[in-house]
Amino acid sequence: MSGATVEAVMDVRRAGERYRGGDPAAGIESLHAFSFGPHYDPDNLRFGAVIACNEERLAPGAGFDEHPHSHTEIVTWVVEGELTHRDSTGHATVIRPGDVQRLSAAGGVRHVERNDAGAPLAFVQMWLAPREPGGDPVYEVVRGIADSTPYAVPEAGAMLHVRRLAAGERTAVPDAAYAYVHVVRGAVRLGGQELGPGDSARITGAKHLEAVGASAGAELLVWEMAG
Repeated sequence: MSGATVEAVMDVRRAGERYRGGDPAAGIESLHAFSFGPHYDPDNLRFGAVIACNEERLAPGAGFDEHPHSHTEIVTWVVEGELTHRDSTGHATVIRPGDVQRLSAAGGVRHVERNDAGAPLAFVQMWLAPREPGGDPVYEVVRGIADSTPYAVPEAGAMLHVRRLAAGERTAVPDAAYAYVHVVRGAVRLGGQELGPGDSARITGAKHLEAVGASAGAELLVWEMAG
């Protein structure tokens, strides 16, 4: 109907619903929010541009040996520890909490991800589908990104917002065709529901929504995506 109001739709997915993967015997534990590898779910392939949101935990000395990617925007957020990255374009870096790392796989790239430190490593890795395939790989790191500073991934028509909230503190969820909210730590209230670590919300037609810190030290990653 012309002029009809479209209400936001929010789909909350709990941490306990994630697909378990990785190789625990090799010190790798993976939790997948979307269909991934052997955990194929045709009803859970993507939301907006997001095609993966993986929680990874690597024991000291563990890691992913060299493997290929293509036509994927890979954004990584370290929760604790240090992530060592090496890729076929010659980059070798160590990523720490507060850093945003992006690897634009484009037409094809290979990389290694390891925990070469002596303490456990936990990170969240998010994959986005680019609007156009191909091109040359791009790698970049933003060190110590400031709270609420947006990080653009124009290749996927997406913007990442990092928010750290004190108890009772509010932050707006961007008005967007698609918004994906992932709670890294602590608890937040969103749309009448409380979300804890590993929980996420997939919001279609977000408008005038706010997330409120429900505990001290809440941290969340919010993807704002065009239609």
